[in-house]
Parts: sequence; structure tokens; C-alpha cells
Amino acid sequence: MSTAKRQVDSAAISALAPVAALIPIWLIAIAIFWIPVWIFTDVSYPLFAFAALALGIVLFSKSIQRIFLARLLNARKPSPQEAATLHKSWRRVAQANHASTESFVLAVVDSQDINAFASGGHLVVVSSYAINQLDEDELAGVLAHELSHHLGSHTIALTIAQWLSLPILLLARIGFFLQRIAEAISNTFGSRFAALKFFGLLISAALTVVSSLFVAGLVVAQALSSAVGHASEFQADHRAVRMGFGNELLTALKRVSDDTEIGDRQTANNLVVASHPPARERIAQLQILLKTEDPFR
Repeated sequence: MSTAKRQVDSAAISALAPVAALIPIWLIAIAIFWIPVWIFTDVSYPLFAFAALALGIVLFSKSIQRIFLARLLNARKPSPQEAATLHKSWRRVAQANHASTESFVLAVVDSQDINAFASGGHLVVVSSYAINQLDEDELAGVLAHELSHHLGSHTIALTIAQWLSLPILLLARIGFFLQRIAEAISNTFGSRFAALKFFGLLISAALTVVSSLFVAGLVVAQALSSAVGHASEFQADHRAVRMGFGNELLTALKRVSDDTEIGDRQTANNLVVASHPPARERIAQLQILLKTEDPFR
């Protein structure tokens, strides 16, 4: 029987690729935020950038994940009924791995899909639909899969990417907002002031280019995340089998294979996430593993 010992799987290392893609555009975004600080203080850019990066370490705090990271992912605290259902399955998974149930934070995202995902070093998010539709065994299989992501350190790079994406996304939104204002001003006064219309269109075009650059950085990182995400899903499934929850996870996957898929999913504020392979591929792999793996060896 496996124990709750964290390791660094190969998927955790390959997941650093999206982080590497984000760093150049993040440095530009942080420079824009640094400029007004530099005007009124003598704080250097390297110090400001290092402080901004170091601040992201707090996201690995369990209390911060409960308050901030969960909200960033549009997740909430389980209702009393949801908590009772979750903890019944979660205790089984935790006990099988000799882990404390208090070491992780369970949260719920309101969704009509059967989904779950892990983030940070402690956060496990399950959709409300999954809680209502899966039975105790199936939910235990899903939770074992998500715990496997944590034990394989798959969520470390994801959390770093989430932190790096925040200033980039904020500047992109600000840029598009200012672009709409510039267009509105140009359209309102352009008929009377040709020079103002030209200047407004010029500013609008510049803001569109800059904002699109930030968005492009996020898209590239997300594409890389999708490319390397399959390995982490298969490794998490493999670990779930070694935990002794392979059959439970297999049943859950079969239940939803015709409708949707269980895995790390993208949420409104989670632009860089690990992609998951089709449920049928995971089912095939699990069936092979269950025939060849002995979870108690």
C-alpha cells in the first residue's frame, strides 16, 4: 500500500515548460507595474520583480489556498451536505495513504459537468455535479486521482503559472478596456477633429497590439500545458491504481465517458492548466494497469 509521500514525477518536471513560456511576457508585464513605483521610489526593477515572484510563494500556504486560490478558481466551501459526502470518500483515500485529512483543502466548483482538479500543494476541487452524481466508491476514485497529482508534485508548476498569469491577464484586460475608450473618443469627436480621430485610432491600434501580445503569451503557455498535460494524467491514474483505487476510478470514468471527462479542467480564471486525454484512453490504460499492477505489493 502506498503512503502519502510526495515525489517529483517526470510530469512535474515537464510541466515547467508553460512556466518558462510565461516568464518573458511576465517580465514585461511586471516592468509596466514597476514604472509608477520607480517614479515615486528608488526601488530597482530586479528587486521589484523578485519581490513579485517571491510573493507567489504564499499561494502554497494551505490557508491562502483556502481563501485566495479557491476563489481564483471560482471554487467555494462545500455545503454541509456536500462536505459530508466528500469527506466520507476522502477519509478512505487519506487513510489508505496514511495522510491527514486536515493536510488538504476540499472545495467545490458549481458545474454541470463531472470534473475535478488539483491545484497548489493542498487544494482539491470537485464539481457539485460530481458530488451529486457519483457514488461513494466512484468519488473515492476521483479523489485518489487528484491526491495523486499532489503526491507527484504535478500542481507545483501549475500554481506558479497561475501566479505568473495574473499580471499578464490584468494588463491584457486593461489594454482592451483602454482600446475601447480610445475608439469611442475617436468616433465621438473624429467627425469634427480629423487629427483627434487619427490620434485616437493610432492609440487604439497600439493598445490592441500590446494587449494581443499578452494574450498570445497566455495562449502559448496554455498550448504547452495541453501538450505536456497528458503525461501527468496517466501518471496520476497509475498512482491511483497503486493506492488501491483503480477500479473505483475506472468505474467513474466509464460512467461519464459518453458525456464528459474527469480531470484537470480549465475554469474562467485558470488560464494555464494541465490538459487531460480522452476518457476512453484513460479507461484503456487503467484496464491494462489493473491487470498488471498489484496495489498491495
